[in-house]
Amino acid sequence: MWRVLAIKAINGYEITNDEALDVLNCPEDELLSLLHSAYHVRKKFYGNKVKLNMIVNTKTGFCPENCGYCAQSRDSKAPIQKYRMMDKETIIRGAGKAHNMKAGTYCIVASGRGPSKRELDIVTSAVKEIKEKYNMRICACLGLLKPEQAEQLKEAGVDRYNHNINTSENHHDQITTSHTYDDRVETVNYAKQAGISPCSGVIVGMKESKQDIVDMARALQLMDADSIPVNFLHAIDGTALEGTDELTPSYCLKVLCLFRFINPTKEIRVSGGREVNLRSLQPLSLYPANSIFVGDYLTTDGQESTEDHKMIEDLGFDVDVVNKEKVLS
Repeated sequence: MWRVLAIKAINGYEITNDEALDVLNCPEDELLSLLHSAYHVRKKFYGNKVKLNMIVNTKTGFCPENCGYCAQSRDSKAPIQKYRMMDKETIIRGAGKAHNMKAGTYCIVASGRGPSKRELDIVTSAVKEIKEKYNMRICACLGLLKPEQAEQLKEAGVDRYNHNINTSENHHDQITTSHTYDDRVETVNYAKQAGISPCSGVIVGMKESKQDIVDMARALQLMDADSIPVNFLHAIDGTALEGTDELTPSYCLKVLCLFRFINPTKEIRVSGGREVNLRSLQPLSLYPANSIFVGDYLTTDGQESTEDHKMIEDLGFDVDVVNKEKVLS
């Protein structure tokens, strides 16, 4: 059955809703067969290459939104470090670190509902210098955008814009009420209209149903997101979802397989929470997925980048090195 789904995905046929739910309900003794089939799809479009991404958190806390998973939200009581927007020089130094870690994409992230003029000016100025010095791919994640802001980012050289849908449209109001699901989709569309590659993903494990997960994967297919980060909830004390622990390593792998079957040609990135949710099964995640973050996340620690490189090497996979000709001056 799983092999049939792989053939359908490779040949451009959509799997049915029942088939999608079957993936999430895959018996444990069939998990390796499911992963093997998802790997056939991944290999068809990405071979054994693994894309590396690194985040710089340029502004932490002070967010007026009430997202239940986030330690930076206005309602969070999590004891996190808070700071205003970094200066341009610090953002550029982060790009040098990303370059040294062989990250092909440098992700510039800032908390908040959307960027102020000052914040946008700092980011665009930094991007221009980073592109000149390292010629690396830049992804920005600055919250909700206006069309003219998307145009400014494109002009500066931003290649990709991330704004996650996070959950299904049906479940959205259970996670946040300070903005709508449509607000998020609109921002992704503004980025696309400006000629920026759209990046949008999800957080799994926020008390959603299996049907919600299928709906998320299909929504991203309809949005034609080029890159899909799949986060697994790392519940933080002091947030509305504190203590939520619904995931198992095998279920996380089934979710990744589902996203590969529904979005066969897209970059599927194992993202936040992979270390605490996949645990010893982390290497298996790269059979359906073809991308990971290296380094730390926004308010939680990641795995040592050297361990990530070892994991990729031990699998017999290769880092997808971008712009190898650029070296540090």
